[in-house]
Amino acid sequence: MTERIGRSLVRWRYVGDMSFALMNPISVKPEHPMQSEVSSLLQQSDAVAAMLYPGEYRRPIDAESLVKTDTYVLIARIAGKAVGMCVLFDRGDYSTELKRMIVDAQSRGAGIGMALLKGAEAQAMKLGALTMLLEVGTRNTEAQQLYRRGGYQPCDPFPPYAETPISLFMTRRLTAAAPPP
Repeated sequence: MTERIGRSLVRWRYVGDMSFALMNPISVKPEHPMQSEVSSLLQQSDAVAAMLYPGEYRRPIDAESLVKTDTYVLIARIAGKAVGMCVLFDRGDYSTELKRMIVDAQSRGAGIGMALLKGAEAQAMKLGALTMLLEVGTRNTEAQQLYRRGGYQPCDPFPPYAETPISLFMTRRLTAAAPPP
């Protein structure tokens, strides 16, 4: 599959259980959260949130809190190194929620965010989800642009969230088509 990301044309190739490859192979697949790379990426996510939002709106999490049967941690790797992650929650109502997407600061601009988004969508469809939901901060314009490029549209807050001045809620209907071979 070929897709435009920013000014670049990127070729995606499905390479197995939720793994995708780009020109420099990025694999995205579910992994166990109890590893130092997940903790490091969560710390980066918390640091970005601390720069953008007041404390009352931040909800720090640790890797241990992600060890649940309805929670999937997807790790993006290049040459074995974790360069990004996101968390997918199976809401049990044919929808999933995407949370905590972060790309390592030194690895940004290489298509990793889109690879994570596509990997999360593939995992969600594997779980039987028809819809992906997410909350993104109003000041996180880079993430908003990524989600819009991925086909996400603004929506009303969904449970358990309430409307806040710093949150934008987005959704995308997932297609039933399997990832390309």
